[in-house]
Amino acid sequence: MNQYPLWKYLVIVIALIIGVIYALPNLFGDEPALQIIGSTQAKISEGNVTLIKQTLDTAVVKYKSAAIVGNSIQVRFESEEAQFKAKELVMAALGDNYTVAFNLIPATPDWLRALGAKPMYLGLDLRGGLHLLIEVDMATASRQDYERIRDEFSDALRAEQKKNKDKDIKPRSITSDANGVELSFTTAAQRDAAKSVLQRQADAVTKYQFNESSQGNLQLLRATSSAAAIQDFQTKTVTQVITVLKKRLDEKYQGLLEPVIVRQGADRIVTELPGVQNPAEILELLSATASLEFHLEEDQQSLTEALAGHSIGARVYKKRDSGESYLLKKNIIVTGKEITYATPTSDEKGLPAVVVHLNGTGALKMGETTKKNVGKKMAVVFIEQKPKTTKIDGKEITTYQATEEVINIATIQGVFSNRFQITGMEAEESNKLALLLRAGALAAPIRIAEQRTVGPGLGQDNIDKGYKSLAVAFLLVAGFMLVYYRAFGLAADMALVFNVVMVVAVLSLFQATLTLPGIAGIALTIGMAVDANVLINERIREELSLGNSPQASISAGYERAFATIADSNITTLIAAMALFLFGTGPVKGFATTLSIGIATSMFTAIMGTRAIVNLVVSGRKLKKLWI
Repeated sequence: MNQYPLWKYLVIVIALIIGVIYALPNLFGDEPALQIIGSTQAKISEGNVTLIKQTLDTAVVKYKSAAIVGNSIQVRFESEEAQFKAKELVMAALGDNYTVAFNLIPATPDWLRALGAKPMYLGLDLRGGLHLLIEVDMATASRQDYERIRDEFSDALRAEQKKNKDKDIKPRSITSDANGVELSFTTAAQRDAAKSVLQRQADAVTKYQFNESSQGNLQLLRATSSAAAIQDFQTKTVTQVITVLKKRLDEKYQGLLEPVIVRQGADRIVTELPGVQNPAEILELLSATASLEFHLEEDQQSLTEALAGHSIGARVYKKRDSGESYLLKKNIIVTGKEITYATPTSDEKGLPAVVVHLNGTGALKMGETTKKNVGKKMAVVFIEQKPKTTKIDGKEITTYQATEEVINIATIQGVFSNRFQITGMEAEESNKLALLLRAGALAAPIRIAEQRTVGPGLGQDNIDKGYKSLAVAFLLVAGFMLVYYRAFGLAADMALVFNVVMVVAVLSLFQATLTLPGIAGIALTIGMAVDANVLINERIREELSLGNSPQASISAGYERAFATIADSNITTLIAAMALFLFGTGPVKGFATTLSIGIATSMFTAIMGTRAIVNLVVSGRKLKKLWI
């Protein structure tokens, strides 16, 4: 009686060893570091490592190590002061073709890393970093979408007019704003015929609502999106913005950052960047809205007429460096949205340039345009949406003003389509533009509605307070069990230590993120983990009071309390799983640690304590139990 087979002891020992190994990395903390990545033209090499070491040694900046790890160079430091000082020196030494980023790297020993043991991730509230609430400018996005719809309507009516020359459906005007598209006609018959044509477009009946009205001698037709179409548009816009933001961060930092970017409500996005120490650079990267347009130069009208406001189908742009005016056709050949890849390089004169690759549609347009216009000039227009904040009635209102400049204009020497080169920029700007083009243009401008920086010191303070609360909770629970249940309380305390180790090991093994609510979940687990032992010990006491022998009472206590323990833990686990599935952020972090704690406590509180008790009492004739 009260004996375990050898295989059960082996399972417990193996589980304990694995738990200790995978929990250990969390004891070593993080080290401030620089992470250096090369562009496509500049590969990482041992020569870079040697140059970095020489630069830091010359400037007397202390560092712990500098080595190639994967596709990057990691330089570790003992202090953040040395880390900040070293970044400027390393950037100057390596040049513009390398990205140097602040980072915090786990100080896990090599032998643990060789076993695949890593510390669990720490959330923003523990590690420090940047919290952003981003607001998507849906009004601008809607206006741009209605401009696209306006062009579709215009093309559809023009195509129908060509097909049926006798049908008069040409509108007097067609305009758009942030709320819809409006067409004006001379007669009601024209309006009704045009409406019939537009409704025959794919999904037009479900996507648009057409309203008829009149204004003086004009018959108006206004098209607005249906409620379902508006909701679908908002969802797609926010999803596209999230995708682009993730791509930008991955492109810039090569996956070194582990951002949390999630949608909140109809037009907001929550972004958390644990460990970020350079918020200004991140904010500039995320909110950048640069794009490109390619236009042919207008050669049938004079610049003088255009400046006087008498041009048709053309527009005046200024060149960035010289301020010289150019008259360009309004028709856009391709835009930044049709660029699939872009990389910074240098032209034959050694000046900064960007090599651009177009998708199939863009390549076809560019090929046809250059084929028909050899010898004519084509301009590259750089477009950037710059925010402008003004106070109206005490409220800050942010509007976006587009700055459009010609950065390059050159004569088309021959036919080209999917690959070509853009010049006319500084080195830093060409690197930035290439990154933004690779990641894609934002579907709408964004505004930082809320910014909160959590310093590493505050994060460490949260960690210290969290660990202190766990230690106090553990000591109080362990003390109660030891005093109230004596030897059996000691067994429960040993299992409790094992349970905490197992929770930390599972979090580390699956690379879960620990937050302050997660620490609260572990604290609750500590209290709940001994519930099973309380039930078992009370059952043993009942068996003893009925006159059963100590050995029989122990056996009955574990076997008969199991069903009650299983029921109570399963119901709690169901509640925790519901919190995990339907909760967000802190709630999900709390549910994660609680769920893991319940699962591990079932193993440690029942199987673990039974193993300890069996080792002590097996084969012995007991007259009394200290319980």
